[in-house]
Amino acid sequence: MGDASLTEILNILFRWFHVVFGILWIGLLYFFNFVNGPFSKTLDADSKKKVVPELMPRALFFFRWAAMLTFIFGLVLFYINYAPNNWSLLHDARGNWIMLGMLFGTIMWINVWFIIWPNQRKIINGVKTGNPAPANVVTLAANASKVNVYLSIPLVFAMLAAGSHFIHDEWYWFVGVIVVGFFAANGLYMRAGKVKTEV
Repeated sequence: MGDASLTEILNILFRWFHVVFGILWIGLLYFFNFVNGPFSKTLDADSKKKVVPELMPRALFFFRWAAMLTFIFGLVLFYINYAPNNWSLLHDARGNWIMLGMLFGTIMWINVWFIIWPNQRKIINGVKTGNPAPANVVTLAANASKVNVYLSIPLVFAMLAAGSHFIHDEWYWFVGVIVVGFFAANGLYMRAGKVKTEV
């Protein structure tokens, strides 16, 4: 183990898990919004009855638990990196970026567990039984998922910025990454519906 302390070892392990599960979470988020969403619109009722009950529960299992584990490991990392210093490091630029990333990540986690997942269960059951879920249920799940897409891009930047030595906490950086993230996500949505299926 060399001269590494237990805290340092746990830090790298928890950071590793945080990143791996974060990749799984965000990857599935983009799959749902940019691949599965446009694809689902091409399915007729019979096809949906075959595809949705098989695909969505599997994908949503990994989606929601990846979100949970990303969130938990993030909280653990937050504690072991800041609590030993009486939270004083939160007042520097790195701390501000971490707090911004945590804010976005927490909103996204809440959306997954308390809006997207409960409403997707209703949608899936509606497809299975042939009694479609109410339109507001579909809209609520879709909008929460879109909010997560729009938050995910500045979230990733905030996490990377926390480890930089040149990005500070001037207001224009915060505003800039949110604006760029909005246009990037919007561009991906526009492109997703135009991807040709020919190879």
